[in-house]
Amino acid sequence: MPKMKTKSGAAKRFKVRPGGSVKRSQAFKRHILTKKTTKAKRHLRGAVNVHDADVASIRAMLPYA
Repeated sequence: MPKMKTKSGAAKRFKVRPGGSVKRSQAFKRHILTKKTTKAKRHLRGAVNVHDADVASIRAMLPYA
């Protein structure tokens, strides 16, 4: 059987943690930052978990993660 292909776009956006949860980066922190408050930008730092409803579809895109 041929190998399954990983969706390269998903591989760039998501990582699977050792415990099995999927992490993603925060949106809305790329540009137009001058009108956003410091507090809003601070809360957008770091990675967060993917919502439980989306984990199954992301795992299908990352078969070897």
